[in-house]
Amino acid sequence: MASMSGFTVRGIWAKIGLLLLMFAHFGCNTLKKVGEDELLLTKNTIYADEEQVNEEKVKNLILQRPNSNLLGYPLRLNLYNLAKDDPDSLFRDWLYRKEKREKRLSTLLSKKQVNALGNSFVVKGMSEFLKRIGEPPAIIDTVKTNKSADLIKAYYGSKGFFNNSVDYDIVKGKRKKRAVIDYKIHLGKPFIIDSLLTDIASQQLDSIYQSNTDGSFVKEGKQFDLADFDNERKRLTNLFRNTGVYNFQESSVNFDVVRDTTKFADDQNMEVTLNIRKPRSAGDSIGPSASYEVHRFEKINIYADYEFNVNADSLKSIDFDNYTIFYKDKLRYRPKALTDAIFFEKDSIYREIDKIRTTRQITNLNAFRYPNIEFIPDTTKARLISNVYLSSRPKYSLGLDLDVTHSNIQQVGTAFSTSVTSRNVFGGAETLNISARGSIGLLSDASLSDETFTSEIGGDVNITFPRIWFPFNTESVIPYYMLPQTRMSVGTNFQRNIGLDRQSLNTVLSYNWSPTDFLKNNIELLNIEFVRNTNVDNFFNVYSNTYDRLDDIANDFEDNVDFAEFYDENIDPDRDPDTELDLTIPDGANDFIDAVTVPGFSISPDDLNDVRSIRERRDRLTENNLIFASNYTFTKNNKVGINDLAFYQFRFKIESAGNLLSAVSNIIPYEKNDNNQSLVFGVPFSQYVKTELDYIKHWQTSSTDVLAFRSFFGIAIPYGNSTSIPFVRSYFAGGSNDNRAWNAYELGPGSTSNVNDFNEANLKLALNLEYRFPIVGDIKGALFADAGNIWNVLDSEDNEDAIFSGFDSLRDIALGTGFGLRYDFTYFVFRVDTGFKTYNPAEEASKRWFRDYNFRNAVFNIGINYPF
Repeated sequence: MASMSGFTVRGIWAKIGLLLLMFAHFGCNTLKKVGEDELLLTKNTIYADEEQVNEEKVKNLILQRPNSNLLGYPLRLNLYNLAKDDPDSLFRDWLYRKEKREKRLSTLLSKKQVNALGNSFVVKGMSEFLKRIGEPPAIIDTVKTNKSADLIKAYYGSKGFFNNSVDYDIVKGKRKKRAVIDYKIHLGKPFIIDSLLTDIASQQLDSIYQSNTDGSFVKEGKQFDLADFDNERKRLTNLFRNTGVYNFQESSVNFDVVRDTTKFADDQNMEVTLNIRKPRSAGDSIGPSASYEVHRFEKINIYADYEFNVNADSLKSIDFDNYTIFYKDKLRYRPKALTDAIFFEKDSIYREIDKIRTTRQITNLNAFRYPNIEFIPDTTKARLISNVYLSSRPKYSLGLDLDVTHSNIQQVGTAFSTSVTSRNVFGGAETLNISARGSIGLLSDASLSDETFTSEIGGDVNITFPRIWFPFNTESVIPYYMLPQTRMSVGTNFQRNIGLDRQSLNTVLSYNWSPTDFLKNNIELLNIEFVRNTNVDNFFNVYSNTYDRLDDIANDFEDNVDFAEFYDENIDPDRDPDTELDLTIPDGANDFIDAVTVPGFSISPDDLNDVRSIRERRDRLTENNLIFASNYTFTKNNKVGINDLAFYQFRFKIESAGNLLSAVSNIIPYEKNDNNQSLVFGVPFSQYVKTELDYIKHWQTSSTDVLAFRSFFGIAIPYGNSTSIPFVRSYFAGGSNDNRAWNAYELGPGSTSNVNDFNEANLKLALNLEYRFPIVGDIKGALFADAGNIWNVLDSEDNEDAIFSGFDSLRDIALGTGFGLRYDFTYFVFRVDTGFKTYNPAEEASKRWFRDYNFRNAVFNIGINYPF
């Protein structure tokens, strides 16, 4: 087998060599459309005082760039070169090259159709398509090169190097018709801000500025940088708008920069004056009495159920907590629900952040469309009247959804869901949502059930409160600007012909809030889930690997005298006498386990341990579960918009289950089962503690390429009333979002070799690295490496190969590598990833590397959107 592994690796390298040979052959096509006196640009290099510059923002100043490549191969350039420059003329030349060709075609088609062939897709359309998805050769254009040099010069000038100079050299390469361009910058001595003066027209603004100079971007002794002046202008605008100056204009801030030559003629010092002018009027003139002032709120009006064509004088009003609420006919909202969403207060100064928070919280209520907020100034008193116009969303809305699904259980499935939403249920902007869902699918493995199709039906009822619903006041800890929500939900789900057929009932009481756009907190105070397996007799059909292990042990007793009676009752009587015995399901398998585990039965210790392990797994996976848990999740990220390609995301979660029920057992005695576990409603409740750490980081290596990294660690430790983790709370490895060289549930635990059909454990470690790049148009590519595994730890598992015993167990980390293709539909990404088992810990130590590294043993994954 070792030679076979070596042959496989050599075969792969042979294929790679063949691809390289093909690339070399098509490399001749690269210069197809490069003229004799032209040069193909292959690289741009920038040097500042002989030191290479690698900043992406400087590289982006160059107008002409080399052709893109895919792993070093100029794919788009060669696609473009395949297009014909004048396909219509070439067609005409071909048509009349032989005397009777045009006549024969006209007889077969018609003269009009022959003439139309020149403009057809086959002749002309294909060339246009290749040009559209391809890329013309980047032929060096000195006009663009000179413009690029000017842009680089201007950029470094904005950084304080006013006397910099930029030259370039076009260096021909060793390969014909190719060249690189070296941009060489002589920076010179930078200019420094020697003194900073101020000229502020408003005394109030001058006082505010002098109290907030610590965060200034423009400071004495700092190198001149034009970006600092822009940032300082934005900082001052934000400062003044959050200290009462509601109408402050960014255009009122400007700077005078003068070179100081009083000491030396060649001095590099600059004198900067900060000017803050009076506000400009609509005619762009500065009025003689116009001046910025700090404004306070005189009156705050809230227009509930606002309609544009309704006369305000016809509305009714009430005063509540220094707010005036206007409404038509009847106020449908509790006043406090509206005023809690407004962050302006009477006699308080205007702050822009309060306007932003008001808008966010009103949107968070889910009862109104985007609000319109108006400010009316009284210039004589520096007071403001604020009008908040709220337009209600529909009381009820209906949602319908239809999906086509695929999973490890279903070949294909169809899912339908519907929901009804009712807003402002109790007058406090609460939202009630009632949903129902159903699906039907075709089983991937017909042996799992006597029927071919699977079905699932379920429903949920949840209500959302736009506040923390708690006996104590939490506003001082979680103020309303953090968008607090309380969610209560009850749901049930029924599965048929999926595994053991499952019925589940869950109830959740959760709180979530977001201090900023980048921080999120979620507490599930109660997460109660009851899982009932309704078809436990199907266990050995679903978990066929477990059955095969048991059946192999049973075959060893075929000639055993003690086995004869057992055989008569439990072995399929219709079997062929010349074939191995098969235990019937479920009675034969279950009775065999009961028979051989009786003390005194003649069975080897190893087989007895295996049977006991199978029995324990059967009991664990077929027993009903009651999970009474609480958890907390913290999420942090710095992603700014969907187009941000360089960001990180961190998630921490901790969960505890069973502690409350365990505490109650000290007061109310519970019934016990044979394993001395406490029972609630006849079901042993789960008790464990679980924690997870998840970190994602994206680096933008170029304007289009991204290097993505993910790390995950999770552990769940059973204790008290449990010796193992419920299946629904355990970890698995493999699949389209994990280690893509293994199917879901196929990898691990540890160095075991797919012992069970659905392998799971209570410790998981995963590391993923993926390089993403464009190929052609909306088609993207990726190269990835996935590492990780699952293990058992501190639970009832006794298989040493599956148990994490320390750092030595890290040798069981599996490695999968591969490539992927993705198509970007703008709203979602469809991807196909191909994973190869690079290091397989389930193999013998000498055969773990590249043993199954071929397409025959590859795993093909289909997924929606990126895996991380």
